[in-house]
Amino acid sequence: MEWRKCYLDVILVPLGLLVSIAYHGWLWHKVRMQPLTTVIGINAYGRRLWISAMLKDIEKKNILAVQTLRNNVMGSTLMATTSILLCAGLAAVISSTYSVKKPLNDAVYGAHGEFMMALKYVTLLTIFLFSFFCHSLSIRFLNQVGYLICSPVDASMSLVTQEYLCELLEKGSILNTIGNRLFYSALPLLLWIFGPVLVFLSFVTMVPVLYNLDFVCRNGKAMGARDTSEIMV
Repeated sequence: MEWRKCYLDVILVPLGLLVSIAYHGWLWHKVRMQPLTTVIGINAYGRRLWISAMLKDIEKKNILAVQTLRNNVMGSTLMATTSILLCAGLAAVISSTYSVKKPLNDAVYGAHGEFMMALKYVTLLTIFLFSFFCHSLSIRFLNQVGYLICSPVDASMSLVTQEYLCELLEKGSILNTIGNRLFYSALPLLLWIFGPVLVFLSFVTMVPVLYNLDFVCRNGKAMGARDTSEIMV
């Protein structure tokens, strides 16, 4: 493949991915160091309070607890189903004898040869598969919490403690978040079919949108200075 045909793909697509990875690396650092300045950290703290509140009067709140967990499971199930359906569609396109690139050749910037088209579809397939894997594991942990939260909790006699339930719920929530972020990252890559320029622009546009959704700006410095020893993210 000649450089003049693929240099845009080689430069812009990895650069767009690097922008997204750098943002999520910085977000992870903020979640670890100043969790209460991020929505992820605040939600993690709220889930611990929720577990504690449910266990204090579980006989009256067991239906509420199970319904809340069921709603989370339904959300993860929807994302997992969507991911695996997209994987099936991409696998069908890859194995098809019809060349989908021909109608787009004149409109696509960058390389659009057989190898590059295969690389685009395989990359998307891999990301959607990992998203499905994360959501499936999230459903597993959330189902475990649904079973165990109604069981007797006694720190001296039972292995099912409040701390254990918090850990299971946190694992399920983190896996759900990772699965969603992988799904979001795959959406700009779908535009790679139409050229690398749109991929780069989509990643650059997505970062400020995610920033506004991920961070709590109001009193952020004061909130980040609070004791966060109980938050496990």
